Amino acid sequence: MDVLSARPTRRSLLSGAAGAVSLIAAPSILRAQTKELVVGGAAGHKPWVEQVVVPAFEKKYNCKVLFEGTRSLVNLEKMQKNKGKQYMSVVQMDDPVMILAVKEDLLDPLTPGKAPNLSQLVPGSSHMEGMWANYLQPWLGVAYSKGAMKTPPSSWADLFDAKYKGRIIIPSLQNTEGLPVLFAAGMLAGGTLEAIQKDTDAGFKKLVSLKPNLLTIYTQQPQAYNLLEQGEAYMIGPAMSSYALERKAAGAPIDLVAPKEGVFAMPSGIAVIKGAPQAELAFAYVNELLGAELQEKLAGPTFSLATNKAVPRPAGLSADVTIHQIDWANVAAQRNDWIKRWDREMAI
Repeated sequence: MDVLSARPTRRSLLSGAAGAVSLIAAPSILRAQTKELVVGGAAGHKPWVEQVVVPAFEKKYNCKVLFEGTRSLVNLEKMQKNKGKQYMSVVQMDDPVMILAVKEDLLDPLTPGKAPNLSQLVPGSSHMEGMWANYLQPWLGVAYSKGAMKTPPSSWADLFDAKYKGRIIIPSLQNTEGLPVLFAAGMLAGGTLEAIQKDTDAGFKKLVSLKPNLLTIYTQQPQAYNLLEQGEAYMIGPAMSSYALERKAAGAPIDLVAPKEGVFAMPSGIAVIKGAPQAELAFAYVNELLGAELQEKLAGPTFSLATNKAVPRPAGLSADVTIHQIDWANVAAQRNDWIKRWDREMAI
């Protein structure tokens, strides 16, 4: 699952491209000759990468960037098959897939010397001693039908309210965005985020009580949002900002709220491939994605949080909203067991 699927508007892209070009200055060492850099990322990233990032980067570094848009697991397979003879230099992938890449020794760690903007990121944005970093983070809250609910939800506990029997949709635990429903349930049961990620028993017991309220559990987002937009479903939780707010911007009668207990940040990682061609250029590309100028241009159109400390939160997320960072290494270690329990206890 790739989490940044939102499309920037044409106006914002043009504005972003112009701004990004004007704000970046290039090191002379890379201006001497034209080089080619291959970046692997999500298919949904292609519009904003090719319309905002690539033109600015190519002009600054006198190079050519080729963006291969597909799924994170497909990019992992490419890296596995080409180990020792890589043709891609940079990957933009979900954090759980980054963990698999680290285990197979496929990534070249980031350092402040190679990517100076690494030191400008909010805590929790760099992982496994700099093996990769997050450049943008969609956030997870509760989406609701404005036609069906006159009062917006304000808490994760609203999903469990008996008056919403048969009106709630949640993502499957097999979807990356489905994991926080387990953590939110554990928090409602009285645990801290740190504790409930290590021991999910209380979260699972709380989740079972949600079953009477469930209309369905989705694995494909469009089907779930059709039900929400038609008013069959009242709420989807967790719901991803990069999808829900894009639907809202397109005119769908829905909205997304940040529950009082806080929202969850989704993982969008970027890394340099070990043994990559044009390694210096690859680290420069990563550094630009971690910089304030590009993140400021991209955060709004992609409905995401920036990870650079200099970029303010997007509209809809006030300064006092807690943003929970998930321990993805723990997720990778325990997820298979969680899915087995989910399949056993959450079938409807």
